[in-house]
Amino acid sequence: MTTSTTSTPTPTLATPVAEPRHRFRWPAWGWSLIGVLAVWICIVAVRPAQPFDPLAQALSLAPFLVLVALGQMLVITLGPGNIDVSVGTVVSLASYVSVGVGATAGPVVGVAAAAGAGVLAGLVSAIAILVLRVPPIIATLATSLIVQSTTLLLADANRASAAAGLRAFVNAKLLGIPVMAILVAVVTAVVALVLARTRFGLSVLAVGQSPRAAERAGIRVWRVTAITYIVSGGFAGLAGGLLAAFISPSTVLGTSYMLDSVAVVVIGGTLISGGRAMPVGAWTGALFFVLLSGLLNLVGWSVGAQNILKGVLVVAVVVVSTAATGTGRSAFARLRDSLTITAKKKENIHG
Repeated sequence: MTTSTTSTPTPTLATPVAEPRHRFRWPAWGWSLIGVLAVWICIVAVRPAQPFDPLAQALSLAPFLVLVALGQMLVITLGPGNIDVSVGTVVSLASYVSVGVGATAGPVVGVAAAAGAGVLAGLVSAIAILVLRVPPIIATLATSLIVQSTTLLLADANRASAAAGLRAFVNAKLLGIPVMAILVAVVTAVVALVLARTRFGLSVLAVGQSPRAAERAGIRVWRVTAITYIVSGGFAGLAGGLLAAFISPSTVLGTSYMLDSVAVVVIGGTLISGGRAMPVGAWTGALFFVLLSGLLNLVGWSVGAQNILKGVLVVAVVVVSTAATGTGRSAFARLRDSLTITAKKKENIHG
């Protein structure tokens, strides 16, 4: 009698799958940080004595530009076409408001009034964009003209200077670091937290990625847009109010801040196409441009030549960033498709 045995299959142990390691991702603001170090090395090479003086001077000048750039960054993050060209004139206006109000009500109230003037300018831009349906660049340009005219009126009526207490505060240092740099760094951290953790910050990013999708998700795009332009104006006004004590009020005090704020935002890693903001990049971008201006002044470049170089740098960064993110390719694809459709329509008409 034959006995049949049934073999029991031996269970196989599952091979553990190795979890993918988190690769280091180069930050978007990393290139501007490299630029800061490179320019600093060039300055030290040209003027070896006291190598840390350029960094100390940059930390004294950069906070004002960072304040303006943070507001500009929020506006640009809203997506294509959003830019605030009024920030430069707002800085100039706010300097006179700060000194004029501060002469009678005190420097703290003066600086608050300067920020309020910026908020009012931002509100005018928001109304023109949302109610009158004016394109943002045209709306903020119109606001800029209104603000500039007001600045000229204030300049004729106001010859005062900033209070000594405010000047001491703006120039104060803590352990060798400018107090303004510390405070603006705190403001930058707050802006970063707002963008990452609050409904408003996430809404700004969502609107920049796709306004239609944001509306379908229940986001009130008009409200986010209005608040963003108002905040941009407020930051520019605050910077102007403090600059009045660091330098002095002037009708051309904020002239360079419009171009520089956009350049800082783009160099710092914020996408010009919207949807990605880099608050830390406002610092690396601002330090880069402040140090670059110092280097170019050191070698004898004119202001016009410096602005040309800044414009070229911005265009170069935009081209590289659009190529890296695919936004340039997608725009080219849409253009190609539209031209193809137009050509087919013409063939159908003539055929």
